[in-house]
Amino acid sequence: MVMPLDLVRAKREHLAQLDLIELTSFATDRISHRSFKRFIDQSIGDFYVALHGAQVLGYCIVLYRQATQLARLYSLAVLPEFRQRGVGTQLLRAAENAADEQHCLFLRLEVKTDNHAALAMYHGANYHDMEIRPEYYEDASDAVVLQKLLPRFDADEVAAKGQRLVPYRTQTTEFTCGPASLLMAMAYFECPSSDPEHEELEIWREATTIFMTSGHGGCGPHGLARAALRRGLQVVLHVSHDGPLFMDSVRSDDKKQIMARIQEADIAALQAADVTTYVGDYSLTQLRADLAAEQIVVALISTYVFDASKAPHWVVICAVDENYVYINDPDQDALPWQSAAGRQYLPIPLATFRRAFGFGRRKQKAVLVLSRLT
Repeated sequence: MVMPLDLVRAKREHLAQLDLIELTSFATDRISHRSFKRFIDQSIGDFYVALHGAQVLGYCIVLYRQATQLARLYSLAVLPEFRQRGVGTQLLRAAENAADEQHCLFLRLEVKTDNHAALAMYHGANYHDMEIRPEYYEDASDAVVLQKLLPRFDADEVAAKGQRLVPYRTQTTEFTCGPASLLMAMAYFECPSSDPEHEELEIWREATTIFMTSGHGGCGPHGLARAALRRGLQVVLHVSHDGPLFMDSVRSDDKKQIMARIQEADIAALQAADVTTYVGDYSLTQLRADLAAEQIVVALISTYVFDASKAPHWVVICAVDENYVYINDPDQDALPWQSAAGRQYLPIPLATFRRAFGFGRRKQKAVLVLSRLT
């Protein structure tokens, strides 16, 4: 029998009961009293409690990633004595409605592989397994990543045109987004690295521009194209400007000269290898055609529309439809509620992607279109 409940936003007066639910529901990875309070006071995401009279029987927390259409069910828990009575199902429906009202495309979550009751509930609500995250929790247990396409979208219309899922990889340093993106493409084309953490740094050493903005230089498109070619991929390079790129990102003339020499050597090597390079705009029409041909696109974007920092950042474009560009974002998110699952096949609205595509004052664009060598 489904219990009649009131689903309301969490308030400070619920904190003691929320602590009890957490204590009785989880042995590890518990949300602290301080974190509950922060979620409430700072209005982070959507935080609902299920009330039966004055008693809190359960809660759910939904979090959102800025500028994307992806929501994450950060946590859902019900008092043990009130489980199997429809409380979790009602909370899940509330979480989905909240995400839908935020115009999110997907709702994702993680569950312990041995939590059979929770898995049964999510599977029954049309959530689908995406992958296993080894040693995801504090006790080193594995997690199942699940996802649901929210009801207001047509699954057939937004499916990734029959493509295999592009494997996901998180960059291990703040400056190796390009190598991590290339490693994802290599895995997709079934030429994965035997030691990806080592190869990530090797690719960076091969492709770095030496200098860019501050700290270690990221990878330039010509150097990254050379690295892809060395690893058995076919490369077509699109750049918006001829010659060395990103020279505006440093002020020192000496650094600019070094950056130019590095990139000129990469450009010459690509020419010697007969790598096709187009100078000009890379259109959405071309992107659709390349993805339809089962190629993978690695693109340079600016992170400003996502986190207000003007940093160049490489991502993998996995699919596109009439509303969204879907990316694998290798970024290392520092926030504790953000997971790698939330950065795989991220749905980015087309208008948002257009603003993000390109870097610097001159909106310099760079794209590697990758495929298996024939």
